[in-house]
Amino acid sequence: MLVNIKKNYFTLIFTILFLYFFFNLLDGERGLISYFEKKTILEKLDDEKNEISNRINELEFKNSLLTDNLDLDYIEILIREKFLFGKEGEKIYLIKSNEN
Repeated sequence: MLVNIKKNYFTLIFTILFLYFFFNLLDGERGLISYFEKKTILEKLDDEKNEISNRINELEFKNSLLTDNLDLDYIEILIREKFLFGKEGEKIYLIKSNEN
């Protein structure tokens, strides 16, 4: 048996090295499977970043409407939505949806 190992020494070393690099290529920390997992995580984080930046822009716009130069139309919309307040002679209708 030892004679066979000595005869095929380079083949055995090459096979072991090949298997080592093959498994690390697929399953290592920098392997192919890890690459695709990290790619999906990156896409999710990009989507989340875009959603958060859109919310920030929306809030900055609403904040700009409430600064020194007040937009009275926007304030009227806020009062009507939050306090269900209307002008004299107006009828306010509340539509309730049946969400079961």
